[in-house]
Amino acid sequence: MKKNKILTILLITTISTAACFRIGWADLSEEGRFFAERLSSISAEFIQEKHMKILSRPLLSGGSFHFRAPNSLRWEYRYPVRSVLLAHDGKTKRYVLRNGTVIEDAGAHLQSIPVVLEEITRWLRGRFDENPAFTVQQEPGPKIVLRPKEKDLALIIQRIELIFSEQPGIMKSVVIYEGEGSFTRLDFRNVMLNQPLDDSLFREFR
Repeated sequence: MKKNKILTILLITTISTAACFRIGWADLSEEGRFFAERLSSISAEFIQEKHMKILSRPLLSGGSFHFRAPNSLRWEYRYPVRSVLLAHDGKTKRYVLRNGTVIEDAGAHLQSIPVVLEEITRWLRGRFDENPAFTVQQEPGPKIVLRPKEKDLALIIQRIELIFSEQPGIMKSVVIYEGEGSFTRLDFRNVMLNQPLDDSLFREFR
């Protein structure tokens, strides 16, 4: 169960980071890929809603993330519990703030982060169709729907919907359907592209 929860978090991180600024499946032309290849960094804020049938109202959390090509990531939850995932120079760390004390998580699941970063890089380049784990379909909205090919992954995630905003290049939200009556929605705002990001952002809890 814990393994499934970790995998879901990693998938949310991967998909949300990559999707936050994609130009849209219909625009994956040579021009679109030319733009994606020159994209060096992304920063954004997010609000996450966790919906379950047993809950009278969704669980809310929020924070921010920063990604710098090729493999630096900071994914931070600011509430309800502050935690920070840092990946830089092949090293991955996760910190949680509990009762005013910063605690480092040394769990073995952090070894999966390099795989996640590789996936982020692939999708940042506009190569949705090169992901062997999902089938990809464009729908009106505009919206892209990803469905897992393998049964094991389908037990964790039924489908993922990437919903684009009216502003070209910006993702409005990502919805991950995990089962009957259970889904996670992430809404994005204040997206910034190609801003200089210091190394300390990916190394320090701060």
